[in-house]
Parts: sequence; structure tokens; C-alpha cells
Amino acid sequence: MKHLFKYTLASVVAIGLTNCTGDFEDINTNPYGISQESLTQQNNHIGSRFSPLFSNVIRVEPAWNYQLQQNLNADVFSGYMTAPTPFAGNINNQTYALVNGWNGFIWSDAYDSNDGNGVMPYAREIKQQVELSGDENGMKFVYLANIIKVMAMHRISDVFGPIRYSKYNDYDTTGEYDSQETAYKAFFTDLDNAISGLEAFTEDTQFVPFDQSSLGGDIAQWRAFANSLRLRLAIRVSKVDPALAKTEGEKALASNAGLLDATNMLVDMGGFVHPILTISTVWGDVCMSAEMESILKGFNDNRISKFFKAPADPALGDYKGVRMGIKIEAKSEYGSHSFIGEAVEGTDKIWMTAAEVNFLKAEAALRDWAGAGDAKTNYEAGVRASFAQFGAGGVEAYLADSTSSPNDFVDALNPANNFVYPSNVTIAFNDAGSKEEQLEQIITQKWIAMFPDGQEAWSEFRRTGYPRVFPVVVNNSGGEIDTETQIRRINFVDVEKNTNGANVDTAIGMLKGPDNGGTRLWWDTGASNF
Repeated sequence: MKHLFKYTLASVVAIGLTNCTGDFEDINTNPYGISQESLTQQNNHIGSRFSPLFSNVIRVEPAWNYQLQQNLNADVFSGYMTAPTPFAGNINNQTYALVNGWNGFIWSDAYDSNDGNGVMPYAREIKQQVELSGDENGMKFVYLANIIKVMAMHRISDVFGPIRYSKYNDYDTTGEYDSQETAYKAFFTDLDNAISGLEAFTEDTQFVPFDQSSLGGDIAQWRAFANSLRLRLAIRVSKVDPALAKTEGEKALASNAGLLDATNMLVDMGGFVHPILTISTVWGDVCMSAEMESILKGFNDNRISKFFKAPADPALGDYKGVRMGIKIEAKSEYGSHSFIGEAVEGTDKIWMTAAEVNFLKAEAALRDWAGAGDAKTNYEAGVRASFAQFGAGGVEAYLADSTSSPNDFVDALNPANNFVYPSNVTIAFNDAGSKEEQLEQIITQKWIAMFPDGQEAWSEFRRTGYPRVFPVVVNNSGGEIDTETQIRRINFVDVEKNTNGANVDTAIGMLKGPDNGGTRLWWDTGASNF
């Protein structure tokens, strides 16, 4: 392991030396072939590592990688989409026969993807490059990399539970896992350090050439994003550790970094279209879910035309979804249902929206966190922000609608797949409702607004039980996943079990139960929301 460390440091130095070339005089007077001034001016030896960081949080190219990283797990488990394709004879993730070969991509894109990229290795390299440079101004790159790292790794933890995080940078402990509780506390520490540390760099422009996000290298905006991410994670742990959640949430609400409550955090996909567009309209492998049909049509929600296309078969009506986990013999059965629409036709992927931040504030208000404001005001701001984001009209009439509620679902082919929506949740904020009733409204609208990011939607469903994602009809888990409780996580991946087995065994001991899809995560308490 020590030899590996020496080799890696040597490689890092060598790469850094080849990226910038200084002038001839500097090369002849500097034994490393480049001046410190040139390093700090160009920063290519550091900045080049940000591209794989941005790319692998939600990987879009090739499209099949995204299909395995997120689409055939979180996107369908969340109730956003359904695959009409009966992969592996309909014995696959959708029927709770978890496919390890698919799900391994969730892990590998974070740690070491097939082409050598990965979030954690490149975040570590950025830290090493800054340390080698000896330039204190380089710490801004470490803070920025850590923000992206938290963005990526909380999603990985929200899939598996324990992850390799706080001990990853030390080569002697890189294989060791944190419990999810330990990882989350490390996330808060990294975000706190980044938010405070970046305050001194708010006028700095050296990140501009390397920023692939809509924030354009604006350090003040990156502080606001990190602070918004802190609020997201505080809400995530609000049931399992209310004291920690309140401390971190109120810290976010009071911070001079502000929040992205009027700005969307988007990341450029390098000219590629969103992979969901390819997976849906080109391959025909994912379409509208039954839940989306029930909720959007029941609410008469104008965002439906932005999210989905009309079915290829006019006899199916204006929009038609498919229930997940049903008996399907061939793609042709449900392949004419509604594909995904213009919401995925751009060249940006969404990391966080102003709508989500407003919904976070709305829930924080329900939980009586200082600085959260009024729940109704934040709720309505979230809905307005979402309608504006997707270019949908009629938001004021929508917010005033106190009678529309989700429709019952009717399967186009098989009445055995019909489902009565188990709630009469409405749109207009229920001032007289209980906190639980108001939370269902908040999370249902948050779920709509976060489309198409099924990872966040699935996490929020598991945490709160909202919206009412339908249970599967066909459960091929062999009893590991309860049909009514639904899938709670994904088991540890084969490559880790085969190469890091002892540490995986320790990580399994950190779970609430066996290493399967039926075991709840740390923050997924299964208890009352209040």
C-alpha cells in the first residue's frame, strides 16, 4: 500500500508538470520545470480534475450507463417512470429481483468507473495537487471539490447506506466504510468548512474556466448551493436525529451564504442530450408511470405536457402510464404508452432547483425551525418556481384549487393492475390541516417539481411515505422485500464483496438488517413524520 501511495504521488506530480509549461527561463531555473506563479495562474493541474467530478455525479454518456446508474433503479422506484421492457424475462429490479450487474454502476461511477473516472478518486487528486502546490489560495478548489463530492456521495449513501467516505483519502484506510450516520456527519462538516472557507474567495474568478454548472464559477453562488445542500441533508435526517437536523437546518437558514431559492443548479452535459430522452423515445425502454398519470391528471396539472408525450396509440387517450412491477411478456404490450417529454430535451442535468429549496423551507417551517418562514408561503413559492422552470401556465388557478385530487389508476390492458389512489390530497395549501396533512401536500408537490431526478424523489418517498407510490404486483424478491413496505435500499455490489470483502462484512454489520433491498437505511425510520 505504501508503494501505491508513492507511485500515485509521483504520477500526480508528473501530470501536474505536463499540464503547464511556463517560459524557458523558469524551466531552466526551477528543478520542477514550472514556476509557482504559472501554477497558480493557470491551475490546469487542478482544474482538469473537475470535469470527471461533474460528469460522474449523474453520468449521462453513454446513455446505457445512466440507464444502469439511475434509470432502472431510482427513477422507477420513485414512481416517476416505468420500463415497459420485460428485461431478463421480467425478473429484474422492477419486480424486486435486484440485478447486481446493473446496480454495480451506481457504485462504480462514484469510486472508479469503467473508463477510469470516478468522483472520490478525483476529489482526492484535487486535494493532493493543492497540497503539493503549497499555495493557500488553492484551498478554494478543495472546498469546491468537497461540495461536489458531498452532492455525489450522499446520493450513494442514500442507495446503499454505509459508504467509503471519511477514511477514503488515507491509503491505509481507503477501503473502510462509514456508517450512514458517520457519513452524514462528515457531509455536514465538509459543507460547513466549504461554506465558511469560500467566503474569503467570493471575488475570485479562477474557478470560472473549470465550472460546468450554471453558476458560472461564481463563488458566492457556490456557497449558496452548498448551503442549500446542507438544508437538504438536514431535512433528510429530521426523523432519525431531530436535534442534529435542527442544528444543521437552522445553520443553513441563518447563513450569510444564502440559499438557491431563486436559482436552479444545472450542470452542462457537454452537448449531449439527457440520456432519458434516448432511453425513452429512441429505445422505448422507459415511459410514464402510473403514479404520474394519477397525480398529474387528477390535479389537472399543466406540467404534464412538459413531462410526457401523448401515447403513440390514440385510443389510450391524452396521457397513459404503466404500473411498475406488473406481468409483462413483451415490450409491445405497453410500448405505445406515453414516453418522456420536453423536460429532458435540453443539454443540462438538474442538481437542485429553486422549487426544491422552497419546499425544504416549507417543511422546515412545519418543524418549527428558526428562520424557515411560513410553510404556506414557501409551499406556494415552490409550486410557482416549478411552473416557471418548466414553462407551464395557470399556476395561480392551480394553487387555488382545493378540490382536485389524484385519480385512481386504470390499466389499459389488465384490470388486475388497477389501483385506487389511497389519499385525497389536494393542491391548495390546507391551512386547517394537521402537520401530517400539510407535509403530504408539500412532499407531493416537491415530488412533482424534482422530476426527472428519481434519486431524490425515491429518497423522499422512503423518508416520508409521500407521495403514495404503488406497490408492485409481481414480487420476485423471494421474500427479501416486502410488497407493501417496498424497496428500501440496494445491496452492496459484487466488486466490493469480491475485492474488499472484510470491510463489506463490517459495513453489513452497520445496517439495521441483512444486506438486501428490504432493509431500511439509518434515516429511514419507518416511524411517524412528527
